[in-house]
Amino acid sequence: MQKVAIRAASMKDLEQLNEQMFELHDEHHRQCPEHFKSAQEIEQEKSIARYIDDPECIVLVACEAESVVGFISGHFCELVSTVSQPVQMGSIDELYVKPASRGNGIAKRLCGELESRFEEYGVKQIFVEVWEFNQLAIEFYNHSGFNHHIHWMRKAVTS
Repeated sequence: MQKVAIRAASMKDLEQLNEQMFELHDEHHRQCPEHFKSAQEIEQEKSIARYIDDPECIVLVACEAESVVGFISGHFCELVSTVSQPVQMGSIDELYVKPASRGNGIAKRLCGELESRFEEYGVKQIFVEVWEFNQLAIEFYNHSGFNHHIHWMRKAVTS
């Protein structure tokens, strides 16, 4: 395995990022099709290019030579609520590492670099939303120091 470098994404990474975004959403759809749209549907509505162009967003890539093997996207803002204290927050929006590159600490490095960037912007807390079916992600974030914050619960309405 070649050395993996973490850097800010650029428009030249867009084709590889779009492919990986598609794979990420396809994995979610395959694991939970009753709740997730297909990757094709999401592809029509959501573009990683918008993140690259937005000054309140960060996209980092993990590269082996010229090949992007993973990415993380996030944004920062002030979280204002009618019931809680305001806080400068960062949000991890997407995290993906190609299956062949998993298990090598790339996700951990991407998260660490994103956290450093957030810190530069004055972020005090980082949030991530993970669905219950994604136990590998839950385990990863738990090991990375994340704790449960809010429990969202769901119940189907039956007729």
